[in-house]
Amino acid sequence: MGEETTLTEDLILVINPGSTSTKIALYQNETLVAGATLDHSGAAWAGSQEIISELPHRVGLVRRFLEERAIAPDSLRAIVARGGLLRPVRSGVYLVNEAMLQDLKDQVGGRHASNLGGLMAWEISKKGRIPSFIVDPVSVDEYAPEARLSGLPEVPRKSLLHALNIRASARRASRDLGRELPSLYLVVAHLGSGFSICPFYRGAMRDANNSNEEGPFTVERAGTLPALFLLDLLSETEGRELRRRITGQSGMFGYLGTKDARAVEMRAGVDKRANVVWQAMAYRVAQEICAMAASFPETPDAVVLTGGLAKSEDFVARVMEYTGFLGRHLVYPGEEEMEALLIGVLRVIRGEEPARVYPETEAIG
Repeated sequence: MGEETTLTEDLILVINPGSTSTKIALYQNETLVAGATLDHSGAAWAGSQEIISELPHRVGLVRRFLEERAIAPDSLRAIVARGGLLRPVRSGVYLVNEAMLQDLKDQVGGRHASNLGGLMAWEISKKGRIPSFIVDPVSVDEYAPEARLSGLPEVPRKSLLHALNIRASARRASRDLGRELPSLYLVVAHLGSGFSICPFYRGAMRDANNSNEEGPFTVERAGTLPALFLLDLLSETEGRELRRRITGQSGMFGYLGTKDARAVEMRAGVDKRANVVWQAMAYRVAQEICAMAASFPETPDAVVLTGGLAKSEDFVARVMEYTGFLGRHLVYPGEEEMEALLIGVLRVIRGEEPARVYPETEAIG
């Protein structure tokens, strides 16, 4: 499995599979050597209900990317990929191993394009000859014990969040505030196509809205819904169809028929309905930030806004109309996932933290 391999700082391949694209980058230390975003939206094999069936196609495209640049896979010192929906783990850098591969194939945490990351890294690495890793997968679970109770004993709350960008943003806030991460209390709001709003307390993600089914409505997701009404709707709608609507056809898209936040922001200035939806999304985000700020009996050191919607000065301003009383706000627009993956594996290469072995059963709560 290559677990004892000593790494040196050389070419590192970063792979980030999304639902309709794969981002690839080659780095020499922190320097970007080459990068590409491969669009799969028009491919015959893309969009399959069985995401794992896309694996050979995506691996082939990555190999072609390397061949076109005369990069032999054997020359790579490490490969790092986006983590998928795995069993609950602590945050950190994980070596891809047999147990992880099996869980990704079995989709133990659910179906998502990110499940392809570790599998792609393994194939490119010639099945472990080159050390391959994932960093801070979406199944990171560092919930406090009191955060796990839903109110219905049979239904525990599940940690599912944008852990990679949240932790990267928290590290950035630590640098900007001039304080060590374990000394900080941050409320980090990742605002992408899905929203994850998290009390990042003393170095750990102690709670969050499950980004698929809780919290504010998003660009395309419904967020928290009235439970009894949802039961009535389920009796009228086939379960799989309702799940699709809730997780990809609701939210801003459900109200306005578009997932283009920039277009909605422009419409909000002239269209009353668009303005109400835009404002309501900011209002719900602010409510969730305030709720997470009440997770500990202390005042947060800062609120951090990140993700694609943080690029909108108008949206950020609308959120801060409600949350300004919480104090300092740091805004980190966009999602620097490729850099976060790279920096994670570099920390292992440089001996700043050990690689973790999956599955890890040590509980943090």
